[in-house]
Amino acid sequence: MGKMSVNLCGITLDNPVIPASGTFGFGYEFAELYDINCLGTFSFKGTTKDPRFGNPTPRIAECTAGMINAVGLQNPGVDKVIAEELPKLKACFHKPVMANVSGFSVDDYAFTCEKLDKEPQVGWLEVNVSCPNVHGGGMSFGTNPEAAAEVTKAVKAVTTKPVIVKLSPNVTDIVAIAKACEAAGADGISLINTLLGMRIDLKTKKPVIANKMGGFSGPAIFPVAVRMVYQVAHAVDIPVIGMGGVSSAEDVVEMMLAGATAVEIGAANLINPFACRDIIADLPRVMAQYGIENLSDIIKGA
Repeated sequence: MGKMSVNLCGITLDNPVIPASGTFGFGYEFAELYDINCLGTFSFKGTTKDPRFGNPTPRIAECTAGMINAVGLQNPGVDKVIAEELPKLKACFHKPVMANVSGFSVDDYAFTCEKLDKEPQVGWLEVNVSCPNVHGGGMSFGTNPEAAAEVTKAVKAVTTKPVIVKLSPNVTDIVAIAKACEAAGADGISLINTLLGMRIDLKTKKPVIANKMGGFSGPAIFPVAVRMVYQVAHAVDIPVIGMGGVSSAEDVVEMMLAGATAVEIGAANLINPFACRDIIADLPRVMAQYGIENLSDIIKGA
């Protein structure tokens, strides 16, 4: 069997498969279904300084080959995550976990990251400057190179663990933003978050979701994600985590050929809670089919 391990910012993953933030909770919910230690790691639910109820309902709309969501970073706040969620996570997941952090100001990001950086089980900080579902935060930092760099610098100043900046595809030049984050000290880049989408109900003649617009994810966005991962991976010298519409072991290999060191899987988890487990189990077959002995050898191979 081929070797599936990869090195992400100095930490070895048994395989490159990572459930994406917002689609896997804090892990223990999925641990009731299967042993989640088969995962490379996972990115837990987006965490902010203060508790957030999220956006009003309805928050989700189905689309052809995908879905739109506008949950709005619902979470209990960093203090409760540390006090209540991480102990439950630790009981069922015995590897370093990725902490996903969002904020509404540079100080918010730094405050939350500094707290999570001290938690022994946190291996990486995934700093989300790309959420399209909140007003006054998230994506407003990720659409401007200077703003993304400012967040990166502030987080790096108060942390010791690898900082991976999660970028938005809703920009004209994603390479410029990735390079600005790298110059500001980012240890890695993850992309893409969701595209901005909208559906309208023909009966009510109103938007389907209360937020009007939300993040469009699912298989329909995969070619866009592959293109952006390829562009960024060939422009920076730090690891890239690819995501966006990944739903099979073949998609994982394609994303790695484009330049991804690891691959996050999002919407597929909402369709099939066993998606990541099944993709990991299928990777050896796909590696054998395409003559791949070591997954790390194919990174940026296209």
